[in-house]
Amino acid sequence: MIAIIVGLLIALIIFVVVVSSIQQHKEKLEAEKRVKVSRQKAIIDENEELILHLANLPNNPNIVRILNSRSLNAAKTMQELMPGVKGIKNRVQELTSRLKASEELATTQAGGEEHFTLPDNEQQLVAILQCIKKLRVTLKSEQSKGALDAQTFTHEDKLLAAMQLKINIESLAKRGTQAHNKEMLGSARQYFEKALQSIADSPVKTDYVLTRKAEIEEQLEEITNALKSTNAKDAAKKAKSEEDELDMLFQPKKKW
Repeated sequence: MIAIIVGLLIALIIFVVVVSSIQQHKEKLEAEKRVKVSRQKAIIDENEELILHLANLPNNPNIVRILNSRSLNAAKTMQELMPGVKGIKNRVQELTSRLKASEELATTQAGGEEHFTLPDNEQQLVAILQCIKKLRVTLKSEQSKGALDAQTFTHEDKLLAAMQLKINIESLAKRGTQAHNKEMLGSARQYFEKALQSIADSPVKTDYVLTRKAEIEEQLEEITNALKSTNAKDAAKKAKSEEDELDMLFQPKKKW
Protein backbone atom coordinates (compact mmCIF):
# COMPACT_ATOMS: atom_id res chain seq x y z
CA MET A 1 0.00 0.00 0.00
CA ILE A 2 2.80 2.39 0.87
CA ALA A 3 4.43 1.68 -2.46
CA ILE A 4 1.15 2.34 -4.27
CA ILE A 5 0.62 5.61 -2.39
CA VAL A 6 4.18 6.75 -3.14
CA GLY A 7 3.70 5.80 -6.76
CA LEU A 8 0.47 7.77 -6.95
CA LEU A 9 2.10 10.80 -5.35
CA ILE A 10 4.97 10.66 -7.82
CA ALA A 11 2.50 10.30 -10.70
CA LEU A 12 0.51 13.25 -9.36
CA ILE A 13 3.61 15.40 -9.08
CA ILE A 14 4.64 14.48 -12.64
CA PHE A 15 1.12 15.26 -13.86
CA VAL A 16 1.15 18.67 -12.14
CA VAL A 17 4.57 19.48 -13.58
CA VAL A 18 3.48 18.44 -17.09
CA VAL A 19 0.23 20.43 -16.87
CA SER A 20 2.14 23.44 -15.54
CA SER A 21 4.71 23.20 -18.36
CA ILE A 22 1.94 22.98 -20.97
CA GLN A 23 0.19 25.98 -19.44
CA GLN A 24 3.39 28.01 -19.36
CA HIS A 25 4.08 27.08 -22.99
CA LYS A 26 0.59 28.19 -24.00
CA GLU A 27 1.00 31.47 -22.11
CA LYS A 28 4.36 32.01 -23.79
CA LEU A 29 2.83 31.44 -27.23
CA GLU A 30 -0.03 33.81 -26.43
CA ALA A 31 2.41 36.45 -25.21
CA GLU A 32 4.46 36.08 -28.41
CA LYS A 33 1.28 36.39 -30.47
CA ARG A 34 0.31 39.57 -28.64
CA VAL A 35 3.76 41.05 -29.28
CA LYS A 36 3.51 40.19 -33.00
CA VAL A 37 0.01 41.64 -33.20
CA SER A 38 1.20 44.78 -31.42
CA ARG A 39 3.99 45.16 -33.98
CA GLN A 40 1.57 44.84 -36.88
CA LYS A 41 -0.75 47.40 -35.31
CA ALA A 42 2.21 49.77 -34.90
CA ILE A 43 2.95 49.35 -38.62
CA ILE A 44 -0.64 50.26 -39.51
CA ASP A 45 -0.58 53.28 -37.17
CA GLU A 46 2.72 54.45 -38.66
CA ASN A 47 1.31 54.17 -42.18
CA GLU A 48 -1.77 56.17 -41.21
CA GLU A 49 0.44 58.91 -39.78
CA LEU A 50 2.61 58.99 -42.91
CA ILE A 51 -0.44 59.19 -45.18
CA LEU A 52 -1.72 62.08 -43.08
CA HIS A 53 1.57 63.97 -43.48
CA LEU A 54 1.61 63.30 -47.23
CA ALA A 55 -0.85 66.19 -47.51
CA ASN A 56 2.18 68.50 -47.11
CA LEU A 57 4.04 66.85 -50.01
CA PRO A 58 3.39 66.80 -53.76
CA ASN A 59 0.59 64.45 -54.77
CA ASN A 60 1.94 60.91 -55.13
CA PRO A 61 -0.72 58.14 -55.30
CA ASN A 62 1.98 55.49 -55.74
CA ILE A 63 3.38 56.19 -52.27
CA VAL A 64 -0.16 55.96 -50.86
CA ARG A 65 -0.60 52.64 -52.67
CA ILE A 66 2.62 51.27 -51.15
CA LEU A 67 1.60 52.35 -47.65
CA ASN A 68 -1.92 50.92 -48.02
CA SER A 69 -0.46 47.63 -49.24
CA ARG A 70 1.86 47.58 -46.23
CA SER A 71 -1.09 48.17 -43.90
CA LEU A 72 -3.16 45.45 -45.55
CA ASN A 73 -0.34 42.91 -45.18
CA ALA A 74 -0.03 43.84 -41.50
CA ALA A 75 -3.79 43.46 -40.96
CA LYS A 76 -3.79 40.05 -42.66
CA THR A 77 -0.94 38.93 -40.40
CA MET A 78 -2.97 40.07 -37.38
CA GLN A 79 -5.96 38.09 -38.64
CA GLU A 80 -3.82 34.95 -39.03
CA LEU A 81 -2.41 35.32 -35.54
CA MET A 82 -5.71 36.06 -33.80
CA PRO A 83 -8.63 35.18 -36.10
CA GLY A 84 -11.12 35.44 -33.26
CA VAL A 85 -10.36 39.05 -32.38
CA LYS A 86 -13.34 41.27 -33.14
CA GLY A 87 -12.85 43.97 -35.78
CA ILE A 88 -9.80 42.61 -37.61
CA LYS A 89 -11.88 41.13 -40.42
CA ASN A 90 -13.58 44.49 -41.01
CA ARG A 91 -10.20 46.21 -40.94
CA VAL A 92 -8.90 43.85 -43.63
CA GLN A 93 -11.92 44.57 -45.82
CA GLU A 94 -11.54 48.32 -45.34
CA LEU A 95 -7.83 48.29 -46.22
CA THR A 96 -8.53 46.08 -49.24
CA SER A 97 -10.95 48.71 -50.58
CA ARG A 98 -8.49 51.52 -49.85
CA LEU A 99 -5.68 49.67 -51.63
CA LYS A 100 -7.85 49.10 -54.69
CA ALA A 101 -8.73 52.81 -54.85
CA SER A 102 -5.10 53.88 -54.48
CA GLU A 103 -4.02 51.40 -57.17
CA GLU A 104 -6.51 52.96 -59.58
CA LEU A 105 -5.17 56.44 -58.82
CA ALA A 106 -1.56 55.29 -59.14
CA THR A 107 -2.20 54.09 -62.69
CA THR A 108 -3.58 57.47 -63.80
CA GLN A 109 -1.46 59.94 -61.81
CA ALA A 110 2.28 60.28 -61.32
CA GLY A 111 4.17 61.79 -58.44
CA GLY A 112 6.84 64.46 -58.72
CA GLU A 113 8.72 67.19 -56.91
CA GLU A 114 8.95 69.88 -59.55
CA HIS A 115 6.05 71.88 -58.06
CA PHE A 116 7.15 71.36 -54.47
CA THR A 117 6.80 74.67 -52.59
CA LEU A 118 8.33 74.92 -49.14
CA PRO A 119 6.32 76.46 -46.30
CA ASP A 120 7.70 79.49 -44.46
CA ASN A 121 6.87 77.99 -41.08
CA GLU A 122 9.96 76.32 -39.60
CA GLN A 123 7.96 73.68 -37.67
CA GLN A 124 6.08 72.63 -40.80
CA LEU A 125 9.39 72.36 -42.63
CA VAL A 126 10.83 70.10 -39.92
CA ALA A 127 7.68 67.93 -40.00
CA ILE A 128 7.98 67.55 -43.79
CA LEU A 129 11.64 66.61 -43.54
CA GLN A 130 10.88 64.00 -40.87
CA CYS A 131 8.08 62.57 -43.01
CA ILE A 132 10.39 62.24 -46.03
CA LYS A 133 13.07 60.51 -43.95
CA LYS A 134 10.51 58.05 -42.53
CA LEU A 135 9.12 57.36 -46.00
CA ARG A 136 12.59 56.56 -47.35
CA VAL A 137 13.26 54.16 -44.46
CA THR A 138 9.86 52.52 -44.98
CA LEU A 139 10.38 52.06 -48.72
CA LYS A 140 13.81 50.56 -48.10
CA SER A 141 12.31 48.15 -45.57
CA GLU A 142 9.57 47.08 -48.00
CA GLN A 143 12.13 46.58 -50.77
CA SER A 144 14.36 44.51 -48.46
CA LYS A 145 11.39 42.26 -47.56
CA GLY A 146 10.56 41.75 -51.24
CA ALA A 147 7.24 43.59 -50.92
CA LEU A 148 8.43 46.34 -53.29
CA ASP A 149 10.24 45.80 -56.58
CA ALA A 150 13.64 47.43 -57.12
CA GLN A 151 12.49 49.65 -60.01
CA THR A 152 9.61 51.19 -58.06
CA PHE A 153 11.79 51.64 -54.99
CA THR A 154 14.52 53.42 -56.99
CA HIS A 155 12.03 55.73 -58.70
CA GLU A 156 10.20 56.75 -55.53
CA ASP A 157 13.37 57.05 -53.45
CA LYS A 158 14.87 59.42 -56.06
CA LEU A 159 11.80 61.66 -55.84
CA LEU A 160 11.99 61.74 -52.05
CA ALA A 161 15.76 62.34 -52.12
CA ALA A 162 15.22 65.29 -54.49
CA MET A 163 12.64 66.80 -52.10
CA GLN A 164 14.93 66.25 -49.12
CA LEU A 165 17.81 67.95 -50.93
CA LYS A 166 15.59 70.86 -51.90
CA ILE A 167 14.63 71.42 -48.27
CA ASN A 168 18.29 71.41 -47.21
CA ILE A 169 19.32 73.80 -49.99
CA GLU A 170 16.47 76.26 -49.49
CA SER A 171 16.79 76.25 -45.69
CA LEU A 172 20.52 77.01 -45.84
CA ALA A 173 20.09 79.56 -48.64
CA LYS A 174 17.33 81.31 -46.69
CA ARG A 175 19.52 81.60 -43.60
CA GLY A 176 22.43 82.76 -45.73
CA THR A 177 20.31 85.48 -47.31
CA GLN A 178 19.03 86.63 -43.91
CA ALA A 179 22.59 86.81 -42.58
CA HIS A 180 23.69 88.70 -45.70
CA ASN A 181 20.89 91.25 -45.28
CA LYS A 182 22.06 91.82 -41.71
CA GLU A 183 25.62 92.30 -43.03
CA MET A 184 26.79 89.18 -41.19
CA LEU A 185 28.99 88.24 -44.13
CA GLY A 186 30.99 85.50 -42.39
CA SER A 187 27.87 83.63 -41.30
CA ALA A 188 26.26 84.13 -44.72
CA ARG A 189 29.28 82.62 -46.44
CA GLN A 190 29.18 79.56 -44.16
CA TYR A 191 25.49 78.92 -44.93
CA PHE A 192 26.01 79.17 -48.69
CA GLU A 193 29.11 76.97 -48.54
CA LYS A 194 27.10 74.33 -46.63
CA ALA A 195 24.38 74.52 -49.30
CA LEU A 196 26.94 73.91 -52.04
CA GLN A 197 28.40 71.03 -50.06
CA SER A 198 24.94 69.45 -49.76
CA ILE A 199 24.61 69.65 -53.54
CA ALA A 200 28.08 68.17 -54.06
CA ASP A 201 27.38 65.26 -51.68
CA SER A 202 24.03 64.36 -53.26
CA PRO A 203 23.66 62.15 -56.34
CA VAL A 204 20.55 64.15 -57.30
CA LYS A 205 21.34 66.38 -60.31
CA THR A 206 17.99 67.77 -61.50
CA ASP A 207 17.52 71.02 -63.44
CA TYR A 208 16.47 72.70 -60.21
CA VAL A 209 19.65 71.58 -58.42
CA LEU A 210 21.93 72.78 -61.24
CA THR A 211 20.15 76.13 -61.49
CA ARG A 212 20.20 76.65 -57.72
CA LYS A 213 23.89 75.70 -57.59
CA ALA A 214 24.74 78.45 -60.08
CA GLU A 215 22.67 81.01 -58.14
CA ILE A 216 24.28 80.13 -54.80
CA GLU A 217 27.77 80.26 -56.34
CA GLU A 218 26.97 83.75 -57.61
CA GLN A 219 25.77 84.85 -54.16
CA LEU A 220 28.84 83.31 -52.57
CA GLU A 221 31.14 85.14 -54.96
CA GLU A 222 29.41 88.42 -54.13
CA ILE A 223 29.88 87.79 -50.40
CA THR A 224 33.52 86.79 -50.90
CA ASN A 225 34.21 90.02 -52.81
CA ALA A 226 32.43 92.02 -50.11
CA LEU A 227 34.55 90.34 -47.43
CA LYS A 228 37.73 91.11 -49.37
CA SER A 229 36.69 94.74 -49.69
CA THR A 230 35.83 94.92 -45.99
CA ASN A 231 39.13 93.30 -45.02
CA ALA A 232 41.04 95.70 -47.27
CA LYS A 233 39.27 98.69 -45.69
CA ASP A 234 39.95 97.34 -42.20
CA ALA A 235 43.62 96.81 -43.08
CA ALA A 236 43.91 100.34 -44.48
CA LYS A 237 42.18 101.78 -41.43
CA LYS A 238 44.50 99.83 -39.13
CA ALA A 239 47.57 100.98 -41.05
CA LYS A 240 46.39 104.61 -40.89
CA SER A 241 45.80 104.25 -37.14
CA GLU A 242 49.27 102.82 -36.63
CA GLU A 243 50.75 105.62 -38.77
CA ASP A 244 48.98 108.25 -36.67
CA GLU A 245 50.28 106.62 -33.50
CA LEU A 246 53.84 106.75 -34.86
CA ASP A 247 53.41 110.39 -35.85
CA MET A 248 52.24 111.19 -32.35
CA LEU A 249 55.17 109.27 -30.88
CA PHE A 250 57.92 110.94 -32.92
CA GLN A 251 56.54 114.43 -33.34
CA PRO A 252 58.60 117.25 -31.70
CA LYS A 253 57.82 117.64 -28.03
CA LYS A 254 56.40 120.96 -26.88
CA LYS A 255 58.43 123.03 -24.50
CA TRP A 256 56.59 124.25 -21.45
